[in-house]
Parts: sequence; C-alpha cells; structure tokens
Amino acid sequence: MTIYKAYKFRIYPNNEQKKVLNYFLGSSRFIFNYYLKVKDKLYKENSINYKLTDIKKDLVPLQTT
Repeated sequence: MTIYKAYKFRIYPNNEQKKVLNYFLGSSRFIFNYYLKVKDKLYKENSINYKLTDIKKDLVPLQTT
C-alpha cells in the first residue's frame, strides 16, 4: 500500500521578491502560450505534432532575442 503525503506552505514575499516572482511567472506564461499557439497552428495546417524535443531546440534561440 502506498501512502501519499502533502504539505502546504504559505509564503509572504517582500516587494522585491514579488517583482521577481511576477517576472518569472509572466515569462513562463508567455513561453507556454507562445508554444501552444505554434503547436496548434502546425497541427491545423500540416497535421504535424510539435514535440517537446522540438520545443527545447527552438527555445534556445528565443532566449537570445
């Protein structure tokens, strides 16, 4: 029998930490939505499944812009 445990933590960031968290979450949201749109477009137009390995290869040039 497997027993699962969960822990909840509450954080209270200061203003500088809030800025960093908002920047990180905004960047993550942008990347997710960008690749969701790319993946959806490729599938609709060409029936091509854009895989995670392709996304990882494409992500490196995106970081430099």
